Amino acid sequence: MDDKFYFPNKITHTINLPHEEFSLKVEQDSITGVFFKKENPKATLVFFHGAGGNVTFFQKMVTPFLNANYQVIMIDFRGYGKSSGIPTHLNIAKDGQQFFNYLKNKKEIKNTKIIIYGQSMGSQIATHLAKENSKDISMLILDGAFTSFTDLACSYKPEAKDMIKKYLVSPYSAKEDIKLVSVPKILIHSKEDKDIPYLQGKELLEAATEPKYFLEYSGPHINALIINPDEILNKVNEFLN
Repeated sequence: MDDKFYFPNKITHTINLPHEEFSLKVEQDSITGVFFKKENPKATLVFFHGAGGNVTFFQKMVTPFLNANYQVIMIDFRGYGKSSGIPTHLNIAKDGQQFFNYLKNKKEIKNTKIIIYGQSMGSQIATHLAKENSKDISMLILDGAFTSFTDLACSYKPEAKDMIKKYLVSPYSAKEDIKLVSVPKILIHSKEDKDIPYLQGKELLEAATEPKYFLEYSGPHINALIINPDEILNKVNEFLN
């Protein structure tokens, strides 16, 4: 049922900010992305977007970080943007680790603090990578996150909840992985979110260990970086120092 979760978009928009593109071979496919480099950055933000669009759709989301002298690297998993193939829960996890190994050894990144940022569907791979690589990162940020693939499916089809729980088993889940993430965590969720239940964001907060911070805002799904970037950046700076 992986195809019910991912909605790859091949249409790309112009990226107006200085950047480098990269491509990594993964089995018979390739995954691509963009790198917004900075001289002497505060940290490197590794950004995983949600189920739709591609990296070119989300440049406005990372602009507050770029303006604050964070460098940002963004990836399109299989099927998204210029990446080939078809996304699945398992190949995203495998490709995500390969991508992380690649970026942490890049000369522009390896001596910087690394922050993993997961938006919406990207929250699952972000939390999974944070668990697997806690010693190599400084922070995890989850924006409009959900607890597991199974829980999300149940929230959309409550009438089929019993069947979904029986047949749709999450290969990994943020609600379990976050228990083992020791670095500071920032969770962001709108109480008006119509895409991901607010209560799932709160459940993740309860599962997370300290230090942690919950930022609640009013507005559409994953719009906090547009509506209230200063509060996010202030808390990031506080946790980094």
